[in-house]
Amino acid sequence: MEQVDTRALLEKYDKEHQYRLKLGKWVWLVTFLGVALTLFHLYTGYFGTMQTQIQGAVHLGTALGMIFLLFPAKKGLQKKQKTVPWYDVLFAFTSLYVTYHKIFFFDSLLQSRVIGYSTVDMIISILGILLVLEATRRTVGLPIIIVASVAILYAIFGKFIPTDILSHPGFSLERTATNLWYRESGVFGTPVQISAKFIFLFLFFGVILVQTGIGQFFNDIAFAITGRFTGGTAKAAVAASALQGMISGSSVGNTVASGSFTIPMMKKAGFKPEFAAATEASASTGGQIMPPLMGAAAFIMMEYLGVPYSSIMLAAAIPAVLYFSGIFMGTHFEAKKLKIFGLPKSELPSFRKLMARNGFMLIPPIIIITTLLVGFTPQRAALLGVVSAYLVSLVRKETRMNFKQTINVLEQGARVALPVIAAVATAGIIAGVVSMTGLGSKFAAGIIALAGGHLIFALFFTMIACLILGMGLPTTANYVVTASVAAPALINEFGLAPIAVHMFVFYFGIVADITPPVCLAAYAGAGIARANPFKTGMIAVKLAIAAFIIPYIFVYNPILVLVDVSLFKLILAIVTAMLGMMAVSSAMIGFFMKKAYWWERVVLFVAGIMLIAPQLISSLIGICVIGIIWFIQKRRKDNVGNDSIQVSV
Repeated sequence: MEQVDTRALLEKYDKEHQYRLKLGKWVWLVTFLGVALTLFHLYTGYFGTMQTQIQGAVHLGTALGMIFLLFPAKKGLQKKQKTVPWYDVLFAFTSLYVTYHKIFFFDSLLQSRVIGYSTVDMIISILGILLVLEATRRTVGLPIIIVASVAILYAIFGKFIPTDILSHPGFSLERTATNLWYRESGVFGTPVQISAKFIFLFLFFGVILVQTGIGQFFNDIAFAITGRFTGGTAKAAVAASALQGMISGSSVGNTVASGSFTIPMMKKAGFKPEFAAATEASASTGGQIMPPLMGAAAFIMMEYLGVPYSSIMLAAAIPAVLYFSGIFMGTHFEAKKLKIFGLPKSELPSFRKLMARNGFMLIPPIIIITTLLVGFTPQRAALLGVVSAYLVSLVRKETRMNFKQTINVLEQGARVALPVIAAVATAGIIAGVVSMTGLGSKFAAGIIALAGGHLIFALFFTMIACLILGMGLPTTANYVVTASVAAPALINEFGLAPIAVHMFVFYFGIVADITPPVCLAAYAGAGIARANPFKTGMIAVKLAIAAFIIPYIFVYNPILVLVDVSLFKLILAIVTAMLGMMAVSSAMIGFFMKKAYWWERVVLFVAGIMLIAPQLISSLIGICVIGIIWFIQKRRKDNVGNDSIQVSV
């Protein structure tokens, strides 16, 4: 099997892995801050969170201190520097002070909201915002900083904009800085509050679960279930990524972690390198929409909509199944076209033996799902998940942690959260400007005017905005921005179901990771496969076509996100949508019973859309059309590939 330098790939395509390996004498401080931050969240998870501003200050301040100690100012310096330079130490301690200042002077700062902030308060707020932006640049990237900086400039100089739609009276530098730093609608707004309450604990749950060896278990289970079928290696990659997605929400991280194992196996089986890389990238990207542990934005969505996380989880379940089913079917048709068969039974692990030996590893995910569904808060569910994952790690000697390993896991829990914390803090700046300036209503008016009052155009423009923002913004920040400015327009002007609209912008923020020209998950997969990155991205879009279709469907008819649903309608919608995904996947790959002509692909695609749309008449027409194509290909003499669809899905 090909050897892949996963560390180098992650450094190249994922900013959060560009950290220093040599910390010198400051290594103890990083460990102390990381362990303290994780223990703080475990403590507040059990005994209850503190006042939101205090909880947020500890959460963000400690994270900023760690970021400046771990992440260099410029890419590549992490390999050259032998210790933390003096200016980053200064930034780290300044970050700790300006955030903990909110705790030390909490009461006086509350009074300042009425009597006005002092010059010192203003200076601290400006320093705090600048440090947040710099920390985010180091861990996430420059594009989100550009967006946030433009937002700040808009808040200050908005009165000079000649367009009436966007102009506003403008705010002074002092008011802009203090509002964004000391109020609940800025840096320490909803995104940071949700990160401090829920997201950190779920990320730590994923870290400690990895310690149990569940990643390899998921890979083995996937191969045991699907490996013997047509194109088994690719189907196993999809299944493994779906399972990994239940506990991890990083597109690039999942691609590299799973892909270093699955991509070489797919290539060996006969799949082209670009297709193998695209399969892994598209499946790994779906991890952010796969319950129970979805992307961090799902927790912010919960707060924005004012619903339990279990409602978000249930609403995402059917679209997630359809997403992975589409990729699964795409690999099936590609394998049929290339005559790639399954692996022999002798090369596959035994499902029964795997479950007998390692089935207990599924206990933590089951506990998370069960506690959320019965009504536990996400905070308590995550805490129970952490405890159960730790107990599971004690079962085997090889996964049992000694004191040093326990300290390392506690530190890693904080490290994993750093990019998310920085991203949500900067997203809070953008959301704060939207709130201060009324940009949301202005943007809504612009969308409606541009769309001419037509819903389909409004959705299309929103999709394009999500994809463009997704080229540079992480999913969480992308969701916060679009949920603040675009979602209200769609909900208020067109009367759409709020959860359907928020899932719409959530989806398109995620698929930006595999949408060219900037498709980091696809690039990472291409690096493993030694494939053409752009071609990999294009194939990933074909495989993940469900993510571009289904959001439109559940906006127009939100049965798929469990709005106004009955059992009969739900079953009918699922069955027809699965058939529709089969037809669409066939059209994208160019193979059904046999290799499809161009017009057959067009007809299959249209029939698939008619089936996915949960309407009885359109579904019946779609089934009839697919039946006609099946009959035509069955009678055709040319036999490109096997002449029957062994739907082993």
